[in-house]
Amino acid sequence: MTRIKTRLVLAVAAALALSACDNNIFTGQSDKEILPGTRISVLALERELRPDLGAIDTVIRLPKPEDTASWPQAGGLSHHAMHHMVLSDNPERIWRESVGTGSGKRNRMLAEPVVAEGRIFTMDAEARVRALDARTGDRLWKTNIVPEDDDEGSFLGGGLAYDNNRIYATSGFAQVVALDAKTGKEVWRATVEAPIRSAPAINGGRVFVVTVENQVIALAASTGRQLWTYSAASTPTILMGGAAPAVDGGVVIAPFTNGEVVALRVDNGAVLWNETVVAVRRTEAAASLPDITARPVIDRGRVYVVGHSGVIVAIDLRTGQRVWDAPVSGVYGPWVAGDFLYAISIDAEVVCIDVRSGRILWVTQLPRFEDEDDKDGRIVWAGPVVASDRVIVVGSNEQALSLSPYTGSVLSRMELSAPATLPPVLANSTMFMLEDDGDLVAYR
Repeated sequence: MTRIKTRLVLAVAAALALSACDNNIFTGQSDKEILPGTRISVLALERELRPDLGAIDTVIRLPKPEDTASWPQAGGLSHHAMHHMVLSDNPERIWRESVGTGSGKRNRMLAEPVVAEGRIFTMDAEARVRALDARTGDRLWKTNIVPEDDDEGSFLGGGLAYDNNRIYATSGFAQVVALDAKTGKEVWRATVEAPIRSAPAINGGRVFVVTVENQVIALAASTGRQLWTYSAASTPTILMGGAAPAVDGGVVIAPFTNGEVVALRVDNGAVLWNETVVAVRRTEAAASLPDITARPVIDRGRVYVVGHSGVIVAIDLRTGQRVWDAPVSGVYGPWVAGDFLYAISIDAEVVCIDVRSGRILWVTQLPRFEDEDDKDGRIVWAGPVVASDRVIVVGSNEQALSLSPYTGSVLSRMELSAPATLPPVLANSTMFMLEDDGDLVAYR
């Protein structure tokens, strides 16, 4: 009986508490009366990025634009710090070529193109690697890297890298394949323990890959022989895609799906330091995932990492000490140009950050939905890249935007023929864009 009475008291108390929601318990007035003013979501305030008022007088100056003859890896070079590229003021489409099956309901095309020796290399959603003439778009060769014993037909991810006349391809088949860059002929094939969603990184005769089980593997570029491995804790729920590791100065920076970033020695895989890139204040279920799918950047002794859960961090490469952090969440790698960093948040905001202090200098809100009134058709923005005094982003709404790197204002818009959710790549004053339908387009 005592237990029953206790439950009854709790039920009555709960009912009274609920009834108090309709009346102010201090004044007796009804809360149903709508007060004047604009209601602002507390969660929206939590998400909103704003420039730092203390940095209002900061003058943004970028280094002089420099061209490059090649873009051999995802993110450009193994450190992913490409600074300020070259592109004409009004680039025009010079060719368009299909490079195979694009993204669909079953498989997605995650491999960014790479450019080297006058060729551009791609991998479609069915694991077919192609080489095209970068100047004309003419097809040179095609190779299918699907294992002979595969009967499921599911690919789901992977990426490409070029080094020393070889193309290295990772795949969801838990394999790394080396191809002759001139002919497409297979040189070697190495099997690993888990699928690979991200592109490999090449440095110093070694191929570095990160599996979906958070294992870093170093392979000999010449033979595919496994040199060392490092394993971090895995997570049961991860985002599609993955981040290529960054390599520079004898250090590998590997991001993981559990929000951890680890620095490893190139020669033996020994741990130098680790850091967690996780923000606890994100309230949405999806945003709370700790996954890091944005590739890290190494530049002038610092590491820059964007986490999906709501924070971007700058870390000292030598000591692993966090230098600063900012409340920016994203799934695409940041772009460092001189003393300034540009990134796209998962809330479709382009931000500029002073890398010396971590202060946010400007924020530009891009369209989030194709139908803003009904909040329908969420737009995915990919990038950014910085070229000839422009911050370039591309979107799933079939648009490419150019923004001012100094103010964030939109300078121009370009209509695309299909959605684009992979960042553009640049080489020889040409911008290559791989659209989701499987078409590769060159602008110069």
